[in-house]
Amino acid sequence: MTRGQKALRYGVLLGFFLLLAGPLLWQLSLSLKGAGDDLYAQPPQLVPSDPTLGNYSDVLDRVPVLRYVANSGLVALMVVGGNVIGATLAGYALARMKFRFRGLVTGLFVVALLVPIESIIIAQFLLVRSSGLADTLLGVALPTCVAALNVLLMRNAFQAIPPELEEAARVDGAGVWRRFWYICAPQVRGVMTVVAIFSFVGAWNDFLWPLIVLSSEENYTLTLGLNRLRGTFFSDPRLIAAGTIIALAPIIAVFALLQRYFFRGLQAGGIKG
Repeated sequence: MTRGQKALRYGVLLGFFLLLAGPLLWQLSLSLKGAGDDLYAQPPQLVPSDPTLGNYSDVLDRVPVLRYVANSGLVALMVVGGNVIGATLAGYALARMKFRFRGLVTGLFVVALLVPIESIIIAQFLLVRSSGLADTLLGVALPTCVAALNVLLMRNAFQAIPPELEEAARVDGAGVWRRFWYICAPQVRGVMTVVAIFSFVGAWNDFLWPLIVLSSEENYTLTLGLNRLRGTFFSDPRLIAAGTIIALAPIIAVFALLQRYFFRGLQAGGIKG
């Protein structure tokens, strides 16, 4: 590879890095800027000249962040648990069990991916309200406890397992549950991690659905509660940026803990090494 080709490759990589990571770096820079920094300087100043952590303490003083984090954590826990358990069981049934209309059910999950949430959100809210779950964290979590995408991911993961493994267990007298628990589930733990991360990020970042369901401030999730930083007569970009970084920190922590299993799950085939 010539020097020109290397320079072009690194230039393209740098461009994609700035495109994808640039907004995050700018929000981090903005959250650290003090009163002496010009937010609208041209060209933009990425490194603060008067850095401070006071914006983060101001966010904690203005809104009950810890309560919002606890609410979001509870919603995320319900969504992750529902998807890991429900999507795994549904995926196993679609991939490994034979029953009538299995192809039709799989097609319905595919169609569910094509339906915009905006087209069903009113009917979804009416269903939650009629169930008595309006203004509750369970009402926020319930509609996304088993996502169609996650079911299809688990179905494909189970389909990649060699059928000879399950046939051998069946010959030894293992029932459906034993085959699922001891033979198939251990082979798809990487994909289950992918499902868990996708579910956590989706539940943690959701804003529209909690905005519709919740009306009591004590039940607000973090994304909904941080919206209070932007008022009618007051809006400080530094505080908004600090709130954004606070909301992003748990996602980074979860991904850092599970990244090894995440990438392994993305590359997962059937049987492990």
